[in-house]
Amino acid sequence: MARTVRRTVPLALAGTLGLGALVAPQAGASPATTDPVPAIESAAQPLRSTDPGGSTKDLRPMGRMVGDASVVGLGEATHGSHEFFTMKDRVFRYLVEEKGFTTFAQEVSWTTGLRFDAYVRGGEGDVRELVHEELAKTPWDTEEYVELLTWMRAYNDKHPHRQVRFMGNDLNYPEIGDELFDGVEDYVRAHEPDLLPTITELYAPMRRLANGDTYMGRPLKERRDLAGNAREALDLLRKRQPASPGGKFAWALQHARSLSQTATVYAFPLGTPQGETDAMLYRDRLMAQNTAWWQRHTGGKVLLSAHNAHVGYESYDPSYPKMQGAFLRDRLGDRYVSIGFTFDRGSLMAQSAESEAWKPRSVGAATRGMNEYTLDKVRHDDYFLDMRTAPATARKWLGKARMTKSIGTAFPDGPHKIRLAPSYDILIHLDRVTAAHRQSQ
Repeated sequence: MARTVRRTVPLALAGTLGLGALVAPQAGASPATTDPVPAIESAAQPLRSTDPGGSTKDLRPMGRMVGDASVVGLGEATHGSHEFFTMKDRVFRYLVEEKGFTTFAQEVSWTTGLRFDAYVRGGEGDVRELVHEELAKTPWDTEEYVELLTWMRAYNDKHPHRQVRFMGNDLNYPEIGDELFDGVEDYVRAHEPDLLPTITELYAPMRRLANGDTYMGRPLKERRDLAGNAREALDLLRKRQPASPGGKFAWALQHARSLSQTATVYAFPLGTPQGETDAMLYRDRLMAQNTAWWQRHTGGKVLLSAHNAHVGYESYDPSYPKMQGAFLRDRLGDRYVSIGFTFDRGSLMAQSAESEAWKPRSVGAATRGMNEYTLDKVRHDDYFLDMRTAPATARKWLGKARMTKSIGTAFPDGPHKIRLAPSYDILIHLDRVTAAHRQSQ
C-alpha cells in the first residue's frame, strides 16, 4: 500500500535541488523559475497503491495518457524489486479491464512465452514449477511472477471468449524449445513436404545444441555455420508463403524467425567488446520486431515488460547503441508509449560479479544532484506524470541528464547519467521499494 502524502518542500531548499548548479532566487524572483518541484507536483498523479486489486480510479489518468497506444512499454529501475513488478501487475489488470489490452509481453525467451501462454489459457502443469523451470536463471523466479500468471489464468477461466495471453519476445535462452523446431517441421510436413528433408537436415545440429550455454561454448565458426543454416531454413519457408499467409503459416514462419534470431545472436563474437555491442543492438531490434509481429498478428494491445533501458528511447550505455523502445517508436510511431520507473531508496534481489546467487541488496537514498533526489521532494510518496505535457519548467528539468539509479541483473550497477523526458513518455516514481520474493525450492 502506498504511504500517504507526507511532505512539502521548504523554500530554503529551492536552489539546492537537481544538479546543485541552481542558485537561490534573487529577491522578487519567482521560485518557480528555478525550482522544478512545484511544476512536477502540479502534473503528478498520486498512486493509491502499488499492489494489484482494489479500486483503479487513481489509474484513470494513466489510461488517458496511454490513449490509443497499441503497445505500452513498462520498465523497471531494478529487475529484482517487489513494487516494480506488482505495479506492472496492477497496471496490466487495469489496461485489460478498462483499455482492452490482451497480452503481457516480457523480455524472456520465445520458448518460455509459448509455455506460459499455454498455461494461462488452461494448459496443464503447476504454476510454481513452471515458473522455476523457465526462469530459474533470470531475475523473475519469484512469487510476484507466480501471482501474475495465476491471475491471468483465473481471468481466462472467467472470460473464455476474451482471453489474455503471454508473450516472450526475446531470443531463446537458456533453452531452444523443441516446439519451435516441431512447429516449423510439422507445418512443412503437412503443406510443403518436398522441403522437409532439407529443413530437418538444417535444424538437426541446432536441436543437438538446444541448451544455450552449451551452444555458446561451441567454436565461433560452428556457431556461424548454424546461424547460416537457420537463415536458410527461414528463407526457404518464406519463399513458400501462401496466398493467404495467416494462421498456421504465420506461426511456423515466426518459429523459424525466432530460431534464426537466436542462432544469429549466438554467432556474434561474444567474448569481444564489439561483438557484444553488435549482439545487443541486434537483440533490441529482434525484441521490437517480435513484439510488433505479435501485436499485428493477434490484433490485440500489448503491455511490454522490460528493464527501463529496454523500453526507453535513449541509451545511457555505449554497449547498447539503440534500445527496443526506439525501434518500436520507429515501427509504431505514437502507437507506442514508454513508461519508466524511478525510486528513491530500498532493496532488490540481484546477483554479483562474483556469484550467480540471488541475494537481497540495499540501496540508499538518492543524493543531491541525482534525478531521484528532486523527484522525491514531491509531496506524494508514489506518483506518476506525463512528461510530454508537464509544465515547461518541469519539462526543462526532466530533459537534462543526471545520475539516476538503473540496476540490472548484477549489483552494484550505476548510477547512470540519464535524461528522463527524452527517454520515456510517462514516469512512475516510488519513494521506497523492497526486494522481490524468490521462490523457495
